[in-house]
Amino acid sequence: MNSPKMMFAAVVVIVLLIVASMSLFVVKENETALLLRLGKIVDSDFKPGLHVKMPVIQTVQRFDKRLQTLDAKPEHFLTSEKKFVVVDSYIKWRIDDTAQYYRSTRGDMMTTSRLLGERINAALRDEFGKRTISEVVSGERTQIMDELTRRADESSSDLGVEIVDVRIKRIDFPPEISNRVYERMRTERERVARELRAQGAEAAERIRAEADRQKTEILAKAYRESEEIRGKGDAEASAIYAKAFSTDAGFYSFWRSLKAYRKVFANGSNMMVLDPDSPFFRYFKGNTGE
Repeated sequence: MNSPKMMFAAVVVIVLLIVASMSLFVVKENETALLLRLGKIVDSDFKPGLHVKMPVIQTVQRFDKRLQTLDAKPEHFLTSEKKFVVVDSYIKWRIDDTAQYYRSTRGDMMTTSRLLGERINAALRDEFGKRTISEVVSGERTQIMDELTRRADESSSDLGVEIVDVRIKRIDFPPEISNRVYERMRTERERVARELRAQGAEAAERIRAEADRQKTEILAKAYRESEEIRGKGDAEASAIYAKAFSTDAGFYSFWRSLKAYRKVFANGSNMMVLDPDSPFFRYFKGNTGE
């Protein structure tokens, strides 16, 4: 008798545990949740913790409430100059209204990404269409991103999400335009390089011409001064010789002969064929010629 009762009690306990487990659900700190009854939203305001629901009839749909990143694919946009640019951007967003998010996207991330991408592309097209390439690349880039964030957040409110930030990673020309731009840049750089080389060559010629002129002037001045000094020296030497000759003509003649001997016989291999009676050897004979 006790065995059937115990089995029945065990079954009842198990059923109660299953029903209890189906009646409770947990919402984590990084989650937001919806309580649905036959597909219709019953409640969406759940704080993190343990909550109760009706089993079987009611179901729970959970979503990640953390900051999400949508990396949009590069798109072509037309500037006010009627030139195409390729813009690569990304979006930072998070769920702001869980119920509205579920109604708009059914909680599907692919649908959310598609709808957000369409809105961001529309905002980018409007902003780029009002500005030149120079403005979107450098001059007003920060202003454009701030305006894009504001407009995107306003246009996405019906999706139940908040656009936290819109950032432009890269702005480039299409390949066919980029090649022409790079070719123009290369041509311009080459033109500047040629001008600089020409200016450098001209400056080098001026410097060389000035150096040659200074060299010629310095050499001419040095030659003039050397000739002046040589002339003064020759004049002083002539004066000294004249004075010496007038003082003692015989000694002067003897000194000049000794100087000639020293110069002629400096190299022992020299050979001279002279008449022994030549005046050149007069001092060798002991004849002074007086």
